[in-house]
Amino acid sequence: MTDSSTPKIEYGVTPLSVMASMSGLDFVRAIFARKLPEPPIMEPVEPFDCTAETGHVVIHSVPGMRHYNPIGSVHGGYAAILLDSAMGLAVQTTLPAGTGYTTLEFKISFIKGMTKDTGTVRTEGRTLNVGRRTATAEARITDAKGRLLAHATTTCLVFEIPMESLKGT
Repeated sequence: MTDSSTPKIEYGVTPLSVMASMSGLDFVRAIFARKLPEPPIMEPVEPFDCTAETGHVVIHSVPGMRHYNPIGSVHGGYAAILLDSAMGLAVQTTLPAGTGYTTLEFKISFIKGMTKDTGTVRTEGRTLNVGRRTATAEARITDAKGRLLAHATTTCLVFEIPMESLKGT
């Protein structure tokens, strides 16, 4: 996962003014490089070895006992965090500075359950279409053998960040 040369993960919310000043790709890469804080929602999944290209994001994580639901397997919320994050960040990588997005809807299909013995999972998000007002993306979670565990699709609203919202941030 990480070694002594990998910066420690810090969790927090980047000021909107900082995000708005960067292209989406630069913003996502800065998070993955630990130059900006990792969003707090990612703390439970402890992402590592993350990469970003325009329209494409990969996140690695390891499900564990702390992710279990009452029926003895990894809770679907674990997959939802990874899939929604990968899709949203893939969209973010395509946006110019001063532009944001928010998820309008997403759909998940769970294919194979995860346990603490699953090992490293790979979540890969890709944009399907990015327009002026909406974007669509898809993501897949696979295990170390490349077996599909879950997949999802999303529609996001794309918007210009109002300058008045940047005052005081």
